[in-house]
Amino acid sequence: MSGREQAGAIPFRWKKGGVEVCLIRTKGQKKWKIPKGFVDPGETPEQAALKEAWEEAGLTGRLVGGPIGSYEYEKWGYELSVSVFLMEVTGEEDRWEESRLRERGWSPVETAFSMLKKHPVKPLLDAAATKLERRKKPR
Repeated sequence: MSGREQAGAIPFRWKKGGVEVCLIRTKGQKKWKIPKGFVDPGETPEQAALKEAWEEAGLTGRLVGGPIGSYEYEKWGYELSVSVFLMEVTGEEDRWEESRLRERGWSPVETAFSMLKKHPVKPLLDAAATKLERRKKPR
């Protein structure tokens, strides 16, 4: 592995009005994004997605199904590939590893996804929305 593989999570939770999605951004920045980062040696993309959700957003949970897809982008002169997973959030900490650097925000699915309209994850959001729609809150 070239060290160019990344994994990300689209964290979601159930609220009365439906599903909410959590996005993060660097404090002081406008651009919202999903938690993601490198898949370390010996780690699976699934483990990396859960780790990044914890480190960047202070969220714990479980992945729902396999990756909904992947996207590529360029950074530091590398072509990076990100596998994206849906993550059902089961825990949320007030303070976490990167809480001094990042903030998180919860929004309804449509609002959150419109905040990502310029993000390279955009082509995967329809698949994510469809999967979330199918997973109506169990009674």
